[in-house]
Amino acid sequence: FSSSGERSAFPKQWYQRRVRGSAAGWSPVYTLDDIAVMSIDFLLSSEEDAVIWRGAKKNGMIKDFLSSVDWGELDYLVIDTPPGTSDEHLAIVSLLKQAKITGTVLVTTPQEVSLGDVRKEINFCRKLRLPVIGLVENMARYECPKCRTVSEIFPATSGGAQALADSEGMPLICSIPVCPQVGQSGDNGVEGLDIPTEYGILVEQVIRFCDG
Repeated sequence: FSSSGERSAFPKQWYQRRVRGSAAGWSPVYTLDDIAVMSIDFLLSSEEDAVIWRGAKKNGMIKDFLSSVDWGELDYLVIDTPPGTSDEHLAIVSLLKQAKITGTVLVTTPQEVSLGDVRKEINFCRKLRLPVIGLVENMARYECPKCRTVSEIFPATSGGAQALADSEGMPLICSIPVCPQVGQSGDNGVEGLDIPTEYGILVEQVIRFCDG
């Protein structure tokens, strides 16, 4: 689920879906037969609504998503958090203290301004003893579909995610290219499109870590 109090970047048709309540709790939105999703977006009356919440209300929402949603029997629970280190991160760690968090995946882009934020997130994880599965470099490059020329949209002036992974002694899981089809699929309401193989590598690494 999305732990951010901000609007989420979901495929357009998801905004038409609404969460239903029952004696067992809220029913999450199912995007596929076996993938359930929960976000504040599904509780709003309109996809145009703004969410203006302070920390306490955000934390209450996270608690509700963990305790009041009828998730059923889960293989994995993936929580998408906003960038940086904030109240949302502390709330999640506190609420899942007994269940124990299996691991975290830290996402960056190649430029130094993003790498700097991730360094803080690494220190955050270490102080709270959260295992780091590895780093993911997003928007690492763009390959022209016609001429196959590869361009660095965000030049890695300080070595990018690989240099950070090496210096911190953790794996770089994958470098994901810019994929216009992902954005187009969200706008057009298309699911299950042909996406870069790097996404599959990410999923395999996370599953291997969690099940190991």
